[in-house]
Amino acid sequence: MLRLILFALFIGLCASTGEQKHRKTKNESLARGWGVNIRWVKNYEEGLFNAGISGKPLMVIHHLLNCQHSQALKKAFAADKTIQKMAKEDFIMLNLLVETEDKNLAPDGHYVPRILFIDPSLTVRTNIVGRYSNLAYAYESGDMKVLAENMRKAKRLIPHIEL
Repeated sequence: MLRLILFALFIGLCASTGEQKHRKTKNESLARGWGVNIRWVKNYEEGLFNAGISGKPLMVIHHLLNCQHSQALKKAFAADKTIQKMAKEDFIMLNLLVETEDKNLAPDGHYVPRILFIDPSLTVRTNIVGRYSNLAYAYESGDMKVLAENMRKAKRLIPHIEL
C-alpha cells in the first residue's frame, strides 16, 4: 500500500514538473531567441488585435532559422538592453518564420530579415525604414542604434484617438 502511495506521489510530481516546463517552453518557443522576457504574440492576427486594443504599435520581425543574417540580427537584438526594454514595455511583438498573406508587410519585397511597424490604427508605417535604400526594412546586427531610433519613432507616431 505504501509503495502504491509513493508511486502515485512520484507520478504527480513528474506531471506537475512537466506542466511547469511546458509553460516556460511555450514563451521560449514564441520568442525563438529574440528575448524570453518579452511577451510574443502567436500570429499576425493576434498582433493586430492586441495593437488595436492596447494602443501600442506592433513590431513584426520576419526572419528564417537557417539564415545567417537573421541569426546575427537576433543575437544583437537579444543582447541590446535598450531594445529589449522597449520591446517588452512599449510594443506588441511578433516574430515570423513564414510570410503572412497581408501584402502590406512586404512593401518592397519578401526578404529576411526585415522589420516593419504597424500603429494601433492598423496602418503599416512604411515611412519607418532602415539604412538601406534597396531593402528599406532590412536591419543587420550593427544597426541596433538605427533600430532603437525607429522604435522610438514608431512610439511617437501613435495616432491620438479622441474618445
